[in-house]
Amino acid sequence: IKMINLLRRGLMSMISKKTLWIVLGILILIGLTFAYIFKPMTMNDIYKEPSFSGVVTAVFDKAIIVSVNEGEDELLSSDKMSVSLNVKLKNSMTQFDVGDNVKVFYDGVIAESYPAQINTVYVILLLEE
Repeated sequence: IKMINLLRRGLMSMISKKTLWIVLGILILIGLTFAYIFKPMTMNDIYKEPSFSGVVTAVFDKAIIVSVNEGEDELLSSDKMSVSLNVKLKNSMTQFDVGDNVKVFYDGVIAESYPAQINTVYVILLLEE
């Protein structure tokens, strides 16, 4: 025990209080950065992302086919989109029926195919008729 106390006193004398505060500040900064990067997504975050609206024309286990509404920029890529049901916002609706009006929020990446594919989906909202 005496040896441990001597080592601890020796180590503490080697590290100044200023150095200790600097290290502690850096660790807090790193912790806050990780907390910001890995924070859960909320609906407030969603409205800043690209989106389009359309009508569900087919329903599958892991995706839906959405016919893009007139006036949407995504119509320049394709008139139909295969939209993944693996949404990032948990507790989000993933059960849809043919004919449902939906709004899809996604990462802005559309894979070129027919129908075009959207793989990173944040949320799919059911719209009123």
